[in-house]
Amino acid sequence: MILPIVAYGDPVLKKMAEEIDEDYEGLDQLIADMFETMYAAHGVGLAAPQIGRSIRLFVVDASPFAEPDEDGEEDPRAEGVENFKKVFINPIIEEEEGKEWAFNEGCLSIPKIREDVQRKPKIRVTYFDENWEFHEEEFDGYAARVVQHEYDHIEGILFTDHISPLKKRLLQKKLTNISKGLVDVDYRMKFPVKSKK
Repeated sequence: MILPIVAYGDPVLKKMAEEIDEDYEGLDQLIADMFETMYAAHGVGLAAPQIGRSIRLFVVDASPFAEPDEDGEEDPRAEGVENFKKVFINPIIEEEEGKEWAFNEGCLSIPKIREDVQRKPKIRVTYFDENWEFHEEEFDGYAARVVQHEYDHIEGILFTDHISPLKKRLLQKKLTNISKGLVDVDYRMKFPVKSKK
């Protein structure tokens, strides 16, 4: 089932999400719905707070990053993302390392806005998968970035929190319009402030 994606301004996006256990009701269906919702919105990641659930869960499928650019060139940072489809339950980023690099990020909860965000290129993460198997893995390049972006969501952090105060001020009108539903999107959204027409 395709779920509505919560828009910028909803308090659930700024809350620290809570861990869940194996008895979390309807988890398998929730994970399936999150993947379906993410694909319908053409996203590469979706965190539970973005569908209104303040729990430490997100799904990713970074395979679109594996496609060559217009010149047919493959980006070395995209190595290994063609099969990078995963479920992260109760993840912890244990370590981030390397020289920060900028990448133009967007977010399904903040449509039509993209900004350069600096992140470290390599991370080590511990998490449980959908079968409650424990993993400790290292990711780098685009895979690391997608995980970092979604991990921020379960920490109550948005990509706009990483940009300069000046840039954020310049975006304030657009952000306010998103929270009011004054934005044209081709996927289901739930807006925190209904605009008066």
